[in-house]
Amino acid sequence: FSGLDPADVDLVSGCARNEVVGPGTLMAREGEVADRFFVVREGRMAIELHSAGEPLVVDTAGAGEAVGWAGIFPPYRWTDDVRTLSTTRLVTIETACLRAKADADPAFGYRIMQRFASVLVAQLDATRLRLLDLYGHG
Repeated sequence: FSGLDPADVDLVSGCARNEVVGPGTLMAREGEVADRFFVVREGRMAIELHSAGEPLVVDTAGAGEAVGWAGIFPPYRWTDDVRTLSTTRLVTIETACLRAKADADPAFGYRIMQRFASVLVAQLDATRLRLLDLYGHG
């Protein structure tokens, strides 16, 4: 949310709360309703997919990074698991609240969607690079 107007930050913070979560906490499970997303203030989170029953870490997020774009876009379901790797301080933002504010103020909604599109592109690129690392043969 760096660079957002103070009025936009106020709108977002009305949907947010601070949390501290211990290591190894499962914050989201693939297929469940994505009713929130996270901004990591301190610590690390793993984004995991399941392969042959074993979790495969496809990305990690640290301080200043957002996790959980799935709650912004239909069908509002987690596409992976999210787990804390260490004690993690987070800002948790309720997605239904944020979507309602974006619907009520389309200019605000557009600015927020630009931010989430950027996060989505970065996460897809990171996943692509990880898959090339694991399975690419050159």
